[in-house]
Amino acid sequence: MRRFRISLLACGLAAVLVAAAPDARAQDGGSRAPHSTETATDGRIDQLFARLAQTESAAEARGVALLIQRRWLESGSPTADLLMNRAREAMRARDPALAIELIDRVLVIEPGWAEAWNRRAIAFTMLDDPVSAIADIYRVVSLEPRHFAAWAGLGNLLMQAGDERGALESFERALAIHPHLPRIETIVGRLAREVDGVEL
Repeated sequence: MRRFRISLLACGLAAVLVAAAPDARAQDGGSRAPHSTETATDGRIDQLFARLAQTESAAEARGVALLIQRRWLESGSPTADLLMNRAREAMRARDPALAIELIDRVLVIEPGWAEAWNRRAIAFTMLDDPVSAIADIYRVVSLEPRHFAAWAGLGNLLMQAGDERGALESFERALAIHPHLPRIETIVGRLAREVDGVEL
């Protein structure tokens, strides 16, 4: 019963998120809220996203996506970066509670750092807390609507909660940004058939 109630709450939050979050395909780069280093709006990361959209192979896309993710991990604050490194170590050690505690401190310093919210969402997912994870994903895509990993993570959470239509919409948003996300295209094809009876 508890898991059922959590699933309903997660679906409700996610429905609001998918409906209200900016569509990454419509972004022109000028309306996103940057953190202190303005990584969300600087020209270099915009160029990387343009390259990502034009990649012709999974290998090429993987390389460009890695460069984007490295940019996302730059907060502009040495203290925040140090705390985030410790949080990442905690997650690798399968200690998401410690990771959340560390990222909470990061967010006091850099509340506009989209990747910090994303990492905390991952930690909440590890703790089987989908409601908190989805709430953090909302913050991620509000700050950086092109965060393909956050959209993919939301899709996975919604699939687990039984919201196939919401999952499909989230995965489609992720693919609109990163056209070669591993396994996502296959999942989208299956979900489209299940939700709408569409053959892709």
